[in-house]
Amino acid sequence: MTVYLDARHRRLVKMLSRTFAARSEWPTWALVFGVYGSWLTLLCGWQLLGYWTLPPLILVVVLHQSLQHELIHGHPTRWPGANAMLAYPPLGLWFPFPLYRDSHLAHHHRETLTDPRLDPESRYVDAELWERRGQAGRALLWLDKTLIGRILVGPALALHGMLDHEVRRWRRGEPGVLRVWLVHLVLGAGLLVAVQELSGMPAAVYALGIAWPGLAVPLIRSFYEHRPAQDPAQRCVLNESGGALRWLFLNNTLHLVHHDLPGLPWYLIPRVYRARRTAYRMRSGDFVFSGYRELGRRFAWRAVDTPMHPGWKGPACQPADQDRTNTSCLFINTTPIEKRSVV
Repeated sequence: MTVYLDARHRRLVKMLSRTFAARSEWPTWALVFGVYGSWLTLLCGWQLLGYWTLPPLILVVVLHQSLQHELIHGHPTRWPGANAMLAYPPLGLWFPFPLYRDSHLAHHHRETLTDPRLDPESRYVDAELWERRGQAGRALLWLDKTLIGRILVGPALALHGMLDHEVRRWRRGEPGVLRVWLVHLVLGAGLLVAVQELSGMPAAVYALGIAWPGLAVPLIRSFYEHRPAQDPAQRCVLNESGGALRWLFLNNTLHLVHHDLPGLPWYLIPRVYRARRTAYRMRSGDFVFSGYRELGRRFAWRAVDTPMHPGWKGPACQPADQDRTNTSCLFINTTPIEKRSVV
């Protein structure tokens, strides 16, 4: 995504890149050791604390996914291979890291954001898939457009979509599909064996009591992270959450900042946002939430918009975050803002 920087904020970004934290990447290194150390420590506590270890282990697995996101974007080292090695342990079990890495980098293509045919992380469907889903499938897609529904059915829909995509890739004869899955299955099986040997925790408890909710919790962040809009800048949310979820998601809640500056480390995102908060809010088309409490209050059981991607032609409609949903419209009516200084 193109970023328009004025001289003052070019200086800010340059200054931040020269700080000890940015040069040493010590916050991300601390996170790496903290995540894996906490995971091992909590597993060792299974014999003593039993099921009381599950909630903190879920949080560690969620934080590990946030850490993987940082590693994809070039932290804490400048070598992608080294970062990948740090990210590979499948604490969350369900997704091979290379698939997450490749799909997420494709997701960062500015012009295709939210397009279900081109954006691998889009939570919308095209008209063809909508027709194929049938009545029950459409009901699930509508449920997935509510926050509670996203937590309940979102993991199953995500896994189904990924497996369907991978099977189609395999049938087309794309290279590397089986290799990625064989490596992942070996690593996942090895992790479950290690968990059982190290702590005595049954594999089923880890898979269903930790890894499954560990897949559901990050869907809170991605629930209304993007929306269709003519201006690509207005497709990314600014969630100003200041609570525990902001730290659990490593400031990726300020999502427009991340899409503008994907190489900016997680610990510098709030500082950049605060320095240009008004401009960011204007550029996002006021696609802003005060936190996840507001998001839950407004959309716990209410769909934020239609599951079918609206496309880019036709009459305008009001965005769902204006407390109304118009499923007949073809795109969200967000007035494009001219080029502005953003950071």
